[in-house]
Amino acid sequence: MDAKKGTTTLGIVCKDGIVLAADRRVSAGYLIANRKVKKVLPVGDYMGLTTAGLVSDIQLFTKIIKAQIMLLKLRKGKEPQVKEAANLLANLAYSNIRRPSMIPGIVGFLFAGWDVKNNYQLYEIAFDGSVLEIDDYASDGSGSVIALGVMETLFKSGMTTEEGKDLAVKAIGTAIDRDLATGDGIDVLMINEKGAKYIFNKAIKKTLK
Repeated sequence: MDAKKGTTTLGIVCKDGIVLAADRRVSAGYLIANRKVKKVLPVGDYMGLTTAGLVSDIQLFTKIIKAQIMLLKLRKGKEPQVKEAANLLANLAYSNIRRPSMIPGIVGFLFAGWDVKNNYQLYEIAFDGSVLEIDDYASDGSGSVIALGVMETLFKSGMTTEEGKDLAVKAIGTAIDRDLATGDGIDVLMINEKGAKYIFNKAIKKTLK
């Protein structure tokens, strides 16, 4: 997956939680390499992320950040703060892009979670390791312009997670209709004070008849 050419992911901040969503298609240039990859994943009891970029780096980073969150929890005896975990992931991206390699590591994440101190939080972590806190919505990947257009039109401050889910499905669905590198399914993860859980999973098949 290429961060600029291969997916559509998004995050929406709602009044009662955060919604993360993504499509399922993995592309390699003009080739559809896989149709069943989950790009929105829980990485802790109260945290999750969406992924865009090179698959190998994404898989490694996801394993590392899961382990780091678990270690923080064991050391502190309580759930780590979302900002703390987001910065750990950003440090991985920063180090990765600056390490000499035959294959440049290009990865981007939307990282979200809940903690007692700061409530619901959404961060956009770019391939260069920069971190931006988002207070409404964000999108990443080749179909992000399409998804952002839908959210810009339909997002309302104070939305419930149920409304956020419907908006996420509509935004990703529109990107699937218009972006060649986005497709094959939609997964939606909700994060609140009760934890992280999938609230929508649907395969989408479009074939010529």
